[in-house]
Amino acid sequence: MTPYLRIIGLGEVLWDIFPDGDHFGGAPANMACTAAGLLGPSGSVRLVSALGDDQRGRDAITFLKQRHVNVSELQITDAPTGTVTVKLNDSGQPLFNISKNSAWDNIVWSECWHDLAANVDAIYFGSLAQRGTTSRKTIQEFIGATSANALKVFDMNLRPPFYEPNTLIQSLKLANVLKVNEEELRVIAKIIPVSGNSIDILKKLQDDYQISCIALTQGTEGAVLINHSETVNVPSVPTTVVDTVGAGDAFTAALIIGLLKNQSLTEIANFATNVSSYVCSQRGASPMLPDWIGGY
Repeated sequence: MTPYLRIIGLGEVLWDIFPDGDHFGGAPANMACTAAGLLGPSGSVRLVSALGDDQRGRDAITFLKQRHVNVSELQITDAPTGTVTVKLNDSGQPLFNISKNSAWDNIVWSECWHDLAANVDAIYFGSLAQRGTTSRKTIQEFIGATSANALKVFDMNLRPPFYEPNTLIQSLKLANVLKVNEEELRVIAKIIPVSGNSIDILKKLQDDYQISCIALTQGTEGAVLINHSETVNVPSVPTTVVDTVGAGDAFTAALIIGLLKNQSLTEIANFATNVSSYVCSQRGASPMLPDWIGGY
């Protein structure tokens, strides 16, 4: 019997402002939407974040409900719902301008979250929502309240200038699963510091921070997954790229579910690259998933 899986996305929720209009976004929110679509009725996905008391906040709640994400832990603050102005270059790669003092900078720890954290199977967090003191303290306390067996998934998701080396190091210490891209790997290699090729750096991170699984996404070059016993390389899945926003978040959603289901690294990597490729073929970071991918 397939276990009922409980996943939490913890951090920013916002709207990506594209030239053609607004699209829902925020890495933890994107991950939550994709994970809910992949799990279907065999799991529960919650988003822990904060929204403004404004139309974008209300629209975000509506969007999340449509994607079957539990919104009961979303806080409403005086700050506005977050926005990011997104411009795409000729290859569909995004350039971000992230608004400051957004609602998700003000996630306040709630004592009722102790039980929620203690019973979760996987929790996802990144670096962006830790740019401010309030949300950073809440995120780290939430991660610390999870059980030893829970997956604590750190998606580095660097957005200059909104990260500090100390926050990245502390996040690595809290995590047992890591997702990075090539650029982020070069950044963290300088911070640690460590030299060598990508695999050398990944293994150093794994050993120094007791990380059970690391995923390195490489765009058109595919992905690398490593655990303590094997290293798997998979090619990218050819697609017509519309935009790449949310592709890494979708990859991580599939990674989390594959790990929770004890699938092999090869199975996880192949499925995650397929899900990520599909998101690249759609406008926006959280498209509805087709039947061949999703659980709904």
